[in-house]
Amino acid sequence: MEVKNHTLVTEFILLGIPHTEGQERVLFVVFMIFYLCTLLGNLLILIAVISDSHLHTPMYFFLCNLSVLDIGFSSVSTPKMLANLLMRSRVILLDGCMCQVFFYHFLGSTECLLYTVMAYDRFAAICHPLRYTIIMNRRVCALLAAGTWLTSSFHATILTTLTFQLPYCGSNEVDYFFCDIFPVVKLACGNTLIIETVSFTNIGLVPMTCFLLILTSYVRIVIAILNMRSAEGRRKAASTCVSHVSVVTLFFGPCALIYTQPSLSEVLVTPVQIFGNVVTPMLNPTIYTLRNKDVKGALKKLVGGQIVSEAGP
Repeated sequence: MEVKNHTLVTEFILLGIPHTEGQERVLFVVFMIFYLCTLLGNLLILIAVISDSHLHTPMYFFLCNLSVLDIGFSSVSTPKMLANLLMRSRVILLDGCMCQVFFYHFLGSTECLLYTVMAYDRFAAICHPLRYTIIMNRRVCALLAAGTWLTSSFHATILTTLTFQLPYCGSNEVDYFFCDIFPVVKLACGNTLIIETVSFTNIGLVPMTCFLLILTSYVRIVIAILNMRSAEGRRKAASTCVSHVSVVTLFFGPCALIYTQPSLSEVLVTPVQIFGNVVTPMLNPTIYTLRNKDVKGALKKLVGGQIVSEAGP
């Protein structure tokens, strides 16, 4: 009866980043630069890999998937956050809030699973080099990539459905800079036990399982590298893994802080969340480009080819 006495919520108000009064313009410029760098860096990697036939290998196929994910993941919350900072556009419709929740967990889960697949790819390349092309053939790569996307869509659909099946009939002020499950569920006027239990279980289970699988792969990789007789072989094998280890650390670090430490104050949670949403997608292409001669070579060819075509008749 209490629910009927309230108007059902059709829109939410995002309160934004806390404790930033008077700094909105500076933050807008900083986050806009990060976002544009994310788009440019990941698009360049996509174009470089697609345009260079030498990069049509499993490792770069998965790297292209990662670039697409980084573009999408950063676009879930950043544009609305920028609008909030510049124009104080805090209102988000219920459908828009649902989309943010769905795509945030869909793309985040896909990226988590993709890192696991990439670790398996490095394991196959280093531990079974003679059978690598058979193990990671095109069909297997396509199935692994499709599996990450499909599994994550199912995962995100469950979380989003459970979140928005709840009645929202009271306050509509989301105390965050985008719609995530826990800030939104706080506003529900129904029993939230099921969604909270499922969210903590799913959000904790997926990253933990992926992390353990990645750790297992790298234990095997380290053993294989230590057993190599050639110092040059050890160096090359290790160098192919450094970039992946770096981006995995950047991804799982914020996840671990946010979802395993509920007692963290909002002063710490928000910067960690912003780092994962805005900064990490920008750093990923930089890490892979700076440490990868093949990608740098493809980018140089791409830029050189454009210069030659512009200079030609």
